[in-house]
Amino acid sequence: MTDAPDYTPPKVWTWNKANGGNFANINRPIAGATREQDLPVGRHPLQLYSLATPNGVKVTVMLEELLALGHAGAEYDAWLIRISEGDQFSSGFVAVNPNSKIPALLDRSGPEAIRVFESGAILVYLAEKFGAFLPSEPGARAECLSWLFWQMGSAPYLGGGFGHFYAYAPVKIEYAIDRFAMEVKRQLDVLDRRLADHEYLGGANYTIADIATWPWYGNLVKGLAYEAGEFLSVHDYTNVVRWADQIGARPAVRRGRRVNRVFGDPAEQLRERHDAADFAAEDEAAAAS
Repeated sequence: MTDAPDYTPPKVWTWNKANGGNFANINRPIAGATREQDLPVGRHPLQLYSLATPNGVKVTVMLEELLALGHAGAEYDAWLIRISEGDQFSSGFVAVNPNSKIPALLDRSGPEAIRVFESGAILVYLAEKFGAFLPSEPGARAECLSWLFWQMGSAPYLGGGFGHFYAYAPVKIEYAIDRFAMEVKRQLDVLDRRLADHEYLGGANYTIADIATWPWYGNLVKGLAYEAGEFLSVHDYTNVVRWADQIGARPAVRRGRRVNRVFGDPAEQLRERHDAADFAAEDEAAAAS
């Protein structure tokens, strides 16, 4: 590895150059909109503005799972937000999520629209709205929510920490990669020990804890994230691999991971989703091309 040269922090940090490797053009130390632009609105009560990053996949999988259970009110429009082009800084998006991160949800089913941002909050909101994938018994509910918030707190070490320095940083820094690789492996061990004795993270039942965690750690152990599986010896975490395979085989999960996807196999991409029939239409178009 080539390490960065020694760096002595100044007394006061100032923003005087681009920073962030592949994402330098959208990184900035201030919040708020950079341009005026309304968000599109479709015909369904739920309007999702997202991209198929792991956090975005959480919500599309949840919505597809709710529809698979027969909750017609979970029909949704999924609009593509291209974060590399700064779509998240439009005035319309900032009005739904002042933090300018995907995903963001607008629920227009009531007399006044309700905004929900942060992927974990969206999962809890939808679970409570439809009474699904979140146990009502206090002990089971606490276990589910504990694992959900474990994921919310742990994923930044995987994505912004390990993923950034391993795959995206302009300079490979041995200390940073080692530090975050150690933490990711510890997290995988936490999951592996839990899943050795439980079918799912919350226990016997599939919940929003699994829906939140699978796009991050399931993709990692299946070689779908950062091409880092060999580096992290992910095959050692056999219980996580079993769990990842089990969830990945669910039809709703397979549909949800395609929505707002603009990378990878074109056959796995559904850039926008406005109706359940869009999956079949996209498949037919791909077969004809």
